[in-house]
Amino acid sequence: MISAKRVVIKCENFQRTGSFKFRGAWNVISRLSSTERKNGIITHSSGNFAQAVALVAKIIHTKATIVMPNNATPSKIQATKEYGAEVVLCGNNPGDRAKMAEELVQKYEYKLVHPFDDYRVIFGAGTTAYEFISAVRKLDLLLVPVGGGGLISGCSIAAKGLIPSIKVVGVEPKNADDAYRSFQLGERVPVENPNTIADGLRTSVGEKTFPIIKEFVDDIITVKEEQIIDAMKFYWERMKIVVEPSGAVPLAGILSGNIESPLIKNKRIGIVISGGNIDLTDFFSTLKTTHSI
Repeated sequence: MISAKRVVIKCENFQRTGSFKFRGAWNVISRLSSTERKNGIITHSSGNFAQAVALVAKIIHTKATIVMPNNATPSKIQATKEYGAEVVLCGNNPGDRAKMAEELVQKYEYKLVHPFDDYRVIFGAGTTAYEFISAVRKLDLLLVPVGGGGLISGCSIAAKGLIPSIKVVGVEPKNADDAYRSFQLGERVPVENPNTIADGLRTSVGEKTFPIIKEFVDDIITVKEEQIIDAMKFYWERMKIVVEPSGAVPLAGILSGNIESPLIKNKRIGIVISGGNIDLTDFFSTLKTTHSI
């Protein structure tokens, strides 16, 4: 691994609901008129945006319905319910959740809040980079995970606005590499049946996020599943913080050596941890079983 001058971490795993998603959810929902949200709001999400929308809806006393895939992390489903939202489960294919959400919109006239392909969500997510750079002042490289593209879109706009010379690189699981392939081809290539531990990055880049990515992001790289797990292990063991697979993807980009050395060597690097919501039920159940008296 090429040594950097300094690496700084933005811990969105410490954000409300455990991920950066609260930023975009608040930026949209808190601005809706009473008329827009009179029948309730709806979104579709594998977990982090689901929790964010559920909590914002609870804060402003609005009904929330969340469409989540059957293979969503159980702890994320449970947390979404505990924040007060109604959870509707759907199929696991990429388009299933959006299709069911639209059917419920037509049936109940809910207000749809898109998890990433909405400029208000993008701008809300961008406050992550704005806060980050405002605090550390100087960065040469910013690494951001890529799923639907809301986070990297907002962060790239904010980062380039504050530091025009900064390089912004997206990092994506190789098993869900639609953003990488889209970036290389210059047109959107939807993901098909992604199988990655990084459940928050299984969605395809959006129609609104991709043009922003093409304009403001310098490169997108991919990392393997074992590299994501190694990055999680580093965070947990060496830094003593809980990071979910999706949040560990940018660090995996550095630890794997997949980023070109001129971008790293003697540079000040910023890494965004997007979230820390991981299901530890099996881990603690094993401990209880092993150490029960």
